[in-house]
Amino acid sequence: MTDNQCTIKSVVSVSGTGLHTGQHGTISFHPAPVNHGIKIRRIDLEGKPVIDAVVANVVDTARGTTLQQNGARVYTIEHVLAACTGLGVDNLMVELDMDEIPIRDGSSHFFVEALEKAGIQVQNAAREYIVIKKPIHYSNKEKGFELSITPCDTFKVDVTIDYGTEVLGVQYAELHDIRKFKDEIAPCRTFVFLHELEYLLKNKLIKGGDLSNAIVFVNRKVSQEELDRLADLFKKPKVKVKDEGILNNLDLHFENEPARHKLLDVIGDLSLLGKRIKGHVKAFRPGHYANTEFAKLIIEESKKSIMLKEPPFDLNQEPVYDIMQIQKILPHRPPFLLIDKILEVTEDHILGVKNVTMNEPFFVGHFPQEPVMPGVLQIEAMAQTGGIFVLHAMPDPENYITYFLKIEEARFRHKVVPGDTLVFALELTSPIRRGICNMRGIAYVGNKVVAEAKLMAQITKKQ
Repeated sequence: MTDNQCTIKSVVSVSGTGLHTGQHGTISFHPAPVNHGIKIRRIDLEGKPVIDAVVANVVDTARGTTLQQNGARVYTIEHVLAACTGLGVDNLMVELDMDEIPIRDGSSHFFVEALEKAGIQVQNAAREYIVIKKPIHYSNKEKGFELSITPCDTFKVDVTIDYGTEVLGVQYAELHDIRKFKDEIAPCRTFVFLHELEYLLKNKLIKGGDLSNAIVFVNRKVSQEELDRLADLFKKPKVKVKDEGILNNLDLHFENEPARHKLLDVIGDLSLLGKRIKGHVKAFRPGHYANTEFAKLIIEESKKSIMLKEPPFDLNQEPVYDIMQIQKILPHRPPFLLIDKILEVTEDHILGVKNVTMNEPFFVGHFPQEPVMPGVLQIEAMAQTGGIFVLHAMPDPENYITYFLKIEEARFRHKVVPGDTLVFALELTSPIRRGICNMRGIAYVGNKVVAEAKLMAQITKKQ
């Protein structure tokens, strides 16, 4: 698979019925530019609102993953997202004319088929990854699930399921090469136990369900009368229980198809990270709630790991901004300009440098016999670095200013003295919304963390 971002070459559509809503409609896949990500446009609603396929927009995980943004929802998104990840599609505009993605046969097969028909287009931009640098673990004893991810050069997934039933038993599935997704995972359909199916039918929670889009496991004795009733409900001539303990509505593609489908769901839900992963996922009894909560934890931990990228930093590299350029962005001037240069700045993080010298004016009165840089000024220097980070993205930064609204969890680990070189690493902890920016910052001297804090700032236009 290419290491560049990909989209599709042409528009392609899939029609069908929503499993839970019973609505019939069409999903259309459209090419999208680099760094666009996967977005869903509800063309049936006024204003055609767009929903970003990111974990921050998850609002429900009962019987599927539901996203909501801009007053619109989309249900059962996981099978489409798994197909995109499995085929290496990064950028896509998905147009939908109903509330729910069509279920088709309960797998990703029809979406993979459609995307391949449209053709995969390699784009002129590198693919971004979330690189797992240390193990992350998430479990819930009450709900009985456990997920972990460990460092790996590629993306691997192992899944084990055990629901304490004789008919299903313990099943295991793995995918250690994403290129095998199409053949080994995409055709695997969702499954349900008979008692769950009866509850869903009774409560009208699967209005679009029929016996062609799920494997039904029977884990108790069932009378012919009950089977006849199911046949009537699903408009089938006859229903019986096969030797494998499943209804005769379909044949298994794989002996461990349920475990493979759970793996499919893991891939689809983790696609909501918005970036590819380099890590090895191991999941026991995963589900949509567990998967999406795990994705949130991966985001949180990966942000920490990026900010804590291991020193040493290349202090001799060509700076992005030198002191003269910094003065064109920030309103501060000596002696209160506390940043000397910016080493690196991206859409997610920034590295700023402060050279601490003996001729700093604050050393005159702050422990003059044993000079120590005041912690409050370390935080101010960190905040100035954050100000450059925020204003860097503006087309005319000289017309804006950042005011810091809050400082939280400030900690000072080691003293900073003349001769030290401070490196400040800051990252966004959430998207900038309505001019409000939340950041986490860490200050290093050499390979030591000397200070850290969480900062909130507001961007305003100069009067």
